[in-house]
Amino acid sequence: MAARSYGQYCGVTTAVELVGERWALLIIRDLLVGPRRYTDLKQGLPRIPTNILSTRLKELQEGGVVRRVPLLNCGLVYELTPYGRALEPIVLALARWGFQAMGDPDEGDVVTADSLTVALRTAVAHDAGDLDVELHVGEVALRVQVSDGELGIAQLAPPAPPVGGRLPDGEADAVIVAGPGIRRLIAGEVTAAEAIAQNLVAVVRGDERMLEEFASAFHIAPIPRRVLS
Repeated sequence: MAARSYGQYCGVTTAVELVGERWALLIIRDLLVGPRRYTDLKQGLPRIPTNILSTRLKELQEGGVVRRVPLLNCGLVYELTPYGRALEPIVLALARWGFQAMGDPDEGDVVTADSLTVALRTAVAHDAGDLDVELHVGEVALRVQVSDGELGIAQLAPPAPPVGGRLPDGEADAVIVAGPGIRRLIAGEVTAAEAIAQNLVAVVRGDERMLEEFASAFHIAPIPRRVLS
């Protein structure tokens, strides 16, 4: 539990005191992808000071959100407790809400494998058709598969943590290379053809029509934002 208290008897207050400190939700975001060693968390959050990472992990453990457990061939790892994993729909909803105001990245902003994984979980449509692609954004590469309505994501690059899971067999149907402009495709601001024409996205292997299937499978509809003058 965070040292500071808001002094209010309220569920929202308690939640904020548990997970509202700086960096806490990003640690939870990465642990939603899978268990991580301390070094994995530090690599996935390159700007977090080591003392803050240690403090947040301690607070999250004390709050019953995170636990530290031994894992075969990996040593000690951090993972979400069942109580912590219950935050997943809340984190995805928060990501969907924040997506509306993302805009273009600032200089120095990075995309990590875990942040991109959670973004895809946020955007996948409930009726998405089967899909098998490699998605490259910056230095991150993921194998993204949708089969029978189930989303599977495997990290190809950078090298996945030892707890990253087994890589799929065979080659993907297409390789998609994108920059931050892929946000516009997911938001529906441009079509797949427009995204290619504007050099926001490229299909470097496979049929370019696979990008249309990707855009159909991963989409975040805009939330109406009424501005009162």
